[in-house]
Amino acid sequence: MFLPDFIDKIPYEAPEGFNSLTIKFHSMKQSKIAAMMLAAASAFTPIVGAQELGSTVTKATHPEWVESAVIYEANVRQGTQGRTLKSLGDELSRLKQLGIDIVWLMPIHPISELNRKGTLGSYYAVRDYKDVNPEFGTIDDLKDFVSRAHALGIRVILDEVCNHTGCDNPWVKEHPDFYARNDKGEMFGPFDWTDTYKLDYSNPAMRAAMIDALTFWVKDCDIDGYRCDVAMEVPTDFWEEARTAISKYKDIFMLAEAAKPELCAAAFDADYAWPMKDVFNAIAATKGANKYAVEHQQKLPVMNALAIDSLLQAQELSYPQGSIRMNMVTNHDLNSWEGTEFERYGDGLGAFAVLSYTLPGMPMMYTGQEVGFNHALEFFEHDITPDYKANEFTTFYTMLNALKHRHPALRAGARGGKMVRHMTASPDIYAFTRQLPDDEVTVILNLSGEEQPLTWTGSAPALEGKADYFTSSDATLPATLKPWQYLVLTKK
Repeated sequence: MFLPDFIDKIPYEAPEGFNSLTIKFHSMKQSKIAAMMLAAASAFTPIVGAQELGSTVTKATHPEWVESAVIYEANVRQGTQGRTLKSLGDELSRLKQLGIDIVWLMPIHPISELNRKGTLGSYYAVRDYKDVNPEFGTIDDLKDFVSRAHALGIRVILDEVCNHTGCDNPWVKEHPDFYARNDKGEMFGPFDWTDTYKLDYSNPAMRAAMIDALTFWVKDCDIDGYRCDVAMEVPTDFWEEARTAISKYKDIFMLAEAAKPELCAAAFDADYAWPMKDVFNAIAATKGANKYAVEHQQKLPVMNALAIDSLLQAQELSYPQGSIRMNMVTNHDLNSWEGTEFERYGDGLGAFAVLSYTLPGMPMMYTGQEVGFNHALEFFEHDITPDYKANEFTTFYTMLNALKHRHPALRAGARGGKMVRHMTASPDIYAFTRQLPDDEVTVILNLSGEEQPLTWTGSAPALEGKADYFTSSDATLPATLKPWQYLVLTKK
């Protein structure tokens, strides 16, 4: 990871309190290059169910606290020595100091025994939608966790699995009509998830039961919303119905684990920036930084920084205005199944992390990311837990979280700053400014492992009244950028 030499000299302290997209190309040639990159990007990361929704406005009313929020995915099983909601609650003050606004709890429900994977089973094979896994505690422990979080100004969302249940969920025997059937008339699990059975959303009674479960946790435990597993596998009209029902009790935040624009038309505030993750991985592989791709013989497309423009343009056309993408460099799926961020990005991790915070959208962090925990966690067994002693990674991410909080130009959604690109002679330099009338943030990155000249082919970013965010020194533009170097310039 490219962490500047000065990073360990920055004091670790709590941050203070608390889109439109316009990409300007400076020549037809650059526009044609971007179009070519769009074709390459869409060839391997299609936006699921993409429609031309860019002229519409999302009907999902985002809670105001979402716009500048940083989300933290908490792996309850592996996240603390105690491996319980209570022990995770003891980490809330540290997460507040880090600058976390939303804690996303991986599924907390009891896990099915039948066809269980491994010793402990998958979080995502739910046995009971209205109970807490005794491995983690009780419903009262969850209520206490939520209360402690709210006292610190932190919101809590639950990871909910509405596409399928575990194989011994009571619904299997009590409501067999709730489940989809294969050609042989048998219940089945989607994909290779042999510990689950897929639900049938053509059944009104099943839909009503799921909405009842979703409203239960909001009404009884005061949670603030949901991260919805494989949301694209569940009908969009169900999600819209569910959001309307839940919102009668509380103004909630809904995050879809999907890259499907229609989900953000009315049901979800945000969805996953899966395609951007794929672009990041491909750039890192092209530039020789993605060791995981080499070791696992992945054939990723050849890409450079221009692929980011291509994807952003495609998203602008396909997503309703005001909807939010959740950007990331890791999460539980990536960490356990696709390589740690260190394996996938190598020395480029710092640059890609900066992008995840400054591109339009909402940034997320995963358990241990804040201390540089370089370990792929076991999914169905107990594993080692991170040592949360503050280090240079803690300083780095604390500063990124504060950057997100302090600069309205980086807000997610319609009130965020416009994005203006600054083009250079190198296709590996990515430079842009997020602009509002009273705030702007400029980001310049070398997305390659070689030193690159900083030669502007159009207008260079304005420096007057700006400082280097990580050093507080007056903003300057060097002649070259070191491999994977990044600059963040903000108003003084």
